[in-house]
Amino acid sequence: MPQVRRWVAAAVLAVGSSCPALAEEAPSFEKDVRPILRAYCLDCHGGEATKGKLDLRLKRFAEAGGTSGPALTAGDADGSYLLARIQDGEMPPGEKKVPAEQVAVIERWIAAGAPTLRPEPESLPPGLPITEEDRAHWAYQPLKKPTPPAVEGDGVRSPIDAFLAARLREKGLEFSPDADRRALIRRASFDLTGLPPTWEEVEAFVADPREDAYERLIDRLLASPRYGERWGRHWLDVAGYADSDGDNPNDTPRPYAYKYRDYVIRSFNDDRPLDRFIVEQLAGDELVDRKDGLSPEEVETLAATGFLRMVADGTTSGGDVPLASNQVVADTIKVVGSAFYGLTIACAQCHDHRYDPIPQEDYYRLRAVFEPALDPSHWRQPRGRLVSLYTDADRAKATAVDAEAAVLQKAVAEKTDRFIAEALTAELNKHPEPMRAPLREAFAAPADKRTDEQKALVANNPSLNITPGVLYQYNDKAAEELKKDNAAVAAKRAEKPVEDFVAVLDEAPGVRPETRVFHRGDHRQPTKPVTPGDLTIASPEGERYEVADAPADAPTTGRRLAFARRLTDGRHPLVARALANRFWMHHFGRGIVETPGDFGNLGVKPTHPELLDWLACTLVESGWSLKAFHRAVMTSTAYRQASLRDSRRDEVDPDAALLSRFPVRRLDAESLRDAVLAVAGPLDVTPFGPAVEVVEDGVGLINAMGDAPRRSVYLQVRRSRPISFLTTFDAPVMAVNCERRADATSAPQALMLMNGDFVLKHAEALAARVVAASPGDAPEALDARVAASWRAAYLRPPTPEESGMAREFVADRRAALERDPDAKDRDRAALADLCQQLFNSNEFLYVD
Repeated sequence: MPQVRRWVAAAVLAVGSSCPALAEEAPSFEKDVRPILRAYCLDCHGGEATKGKLDLRLKRFAEAGGTSGPALTAGDADGSYLLARIQDGEMPPGEKKVPAEQVAVIERWIAAGAPTLRPEPESLPPGLPITEEDRAHWAYQPLKKPTPPAVEGDGVRSPIDAFLAARLREKGLEFSPDADRRALIRRASFDLTGLPPTWEEVEAFVADPREDAYERLIDRLLASPRYGERWGRHWLDVAGYADSDGDNPNDTPRPYAYKYRDYVIRSFNDDRPLDRFIVEQLAGDELVDRKDGLSPEEVETLAATGFLRMVADGTTSGGDVPLASNQVVADTIKVVGSAFYGLTIACAQCHDHRYDPIPQEDYYRLRAVFEPALDPSHWRQPRGRLVSLYTDADRAKATAVDAEAAVLQKAVAEKTDRFIAEALTAELNKHPEPMRAPLREAFAAPADKRTDEQKALVANNPSLNITPGVLYQYNDKAAEELKKDNAAVAAKRAEKPVEDFVAVLDEAPGVRPETRVFHRGDHRQPTKPVTPGDLTIASPEGERYEVADAPADAPTTGRRLAFARRLTDGRHPLVARALANRFWMHHFGRGIVETPGDFGNLGVKPTHPELLDWLACTLVESGWSLKAFHRAVMTSTAYRQASLRDSRRDEVDPDAALLSRFPVRRLDAESLRDAVLAVAGPLDVTPFGPAVEVVEDGVGLINAMGDAPRRSVYLQVRRSRPISFLTTFDAPVMAVNCERRADATSAPQALMLMNGDFVLKHAEALAARVVAASPGDAPEALDARVAASWRAAYLRPPTPEESGMAREFVADRRAALERDPDAKDRDRAALADLCQQLFNSNEFLYVD
């Protein structure tokens, strides 16, 4: 061993011996060493291959060694070839090396005699087996509803509070006092609707003497149509919603994607049970019989399958369709994995997952569930996945209209021919009589049949080339008759029903493709076939769930429907946990598991695992009702408490992960834009329908066409043209999907608020409304304007100090504008500057 390595080893051992915890318990192969080898070594030495004939999946295999001899000598760290190669940086090859602290674990394990927790088997089947330690991970345990701890105290209103309070008391903390009613209604309104309450709503709630005033507030907000728009937007992040295909270079628009968005919003408003919501998105087409036409409910069920058509689809523009179509399948599986499993399943596409117990074969079993509908060998581009919504009545009406329009059009054509003939005769009569017949024959002859003499006659007499477009030059009265006739034809054709479509994911009839594992994830290198099924680790009892095909004469394979029902049977260990954690995250700004898309070994462990299980079980018991989930969470003390900080809480719970106070959060991008529109007026709350298109302005920013004041959820999500204001405030640009939004504070945000046309325009609109309500130059008018601006932005009156500062600010701005000869409407302009400051303030931008 090189001298430098001996020195490092000695230093590591010295540190280890000085730590009582390390000295007391030696690492074991199964619990401590195997996860390291799995992440860095088993891909080449035991997973897909055994390079150098070295298999490191078991301790005894390492002791047996490979072509270079034994890799492990128990009790002799210096003499173990495996450790030497790792310490020297020779293994693993490439840039990714084993971290020093993990190398130290391996060294301590070898020095302690390389212990195992149990006798090892004589042999292993190919691949990486799922071990007892893998199955012991918290996320794979069967769902069992825990009993809330017995915690006494005034702050405990619910089982949720009991779980949280027990942990707080372990840390010497307790809940903060309840927030005041103004803070509560603003918090709850933004949380459930993404909009601020009105001044009148705040005043009514503050003055409501009923003991259940808060509960009534929650019920009112849950019943608002705005609720589905807010919480639907959360789900659209998970789905990776976009109104364009993402194909280069066109980024082709998806004109019917909005129907999936509208389905999601309606589902949340209707409190559609989440098990049904999931089944419809994964297999809605398998629930609908299209033979006898489609009801509105069936159209919506088909639209639900848009969930599986949201990822970018590069096949729209052609190109390498096999590559692009396989990427669509891979991205779709990633969305399914993060949405319903909370796992990075996509990491098993090329090899066994390096950190989590997901064999590569399991990845392709999942792929086999979806491949009958997403089949690269029988690929259908997006335009081939549209279902017409024409009914039999629509077709009959269209046929009748076409027939009536044809009659009218024939009459117009005959009249046109007659008028042209009359005009031609009149023009020919202006020529000498001997020339009239040759000229008529020349113009009547087809262009490609004319003689040279006829061609010359046509070229030299352009006035005889009379067409419907120039008829008005010869007979203006006839042209006006014809114009009315053509308008009548157009009006008749307008009676024809417009053919609408819904974009769906469905299976090609009679096609049941064979799914094969791809070597290293390369679709050009298929290997052994696999059958459809769930992840092995998702079956706590150890028997993997296999998806059986429907009979051969069935209209579909039934795979996705069976799979969706498996996910939502209430016994799956991951689905309810993943959903409950995600919903909790949207209420508090962070999940009980801070990594909502990764419940695996690289994810953050839950802060309150028993609470997460209680929430997941309660969600299932409630009939998968999200609104019941909201009520349980939002009526808890944990949610109602104030957000004020103090030194003790900052020391023990600095980021409020234990919820010793309510976490202060900045408004997300859509809520901020919508709040500005709601305060400045008017916010267009028209629901549903095609997306508002986006355009690029003169300075390269992307905005809603015509600055349309629709809610942000209805603006077009164009991958190549993300809306500048929204992305500045961390709205995602959908590469695949968004598991959790960033919450950054950046210079562009300040610039957008200070200089952006959107904020400036709506500050002026708010000022104009306030000035119109309080006209005049008297001091009382300025006081009223300041107070009205404060109520609009902050939902409270200004303090005397704030009022004085605001009056002084407006007066200073008014005086400055007096010196500007080009300034107009100086009162409004001065107040607009104040309104802009209010929009820029933390009190407007944050919810406490």
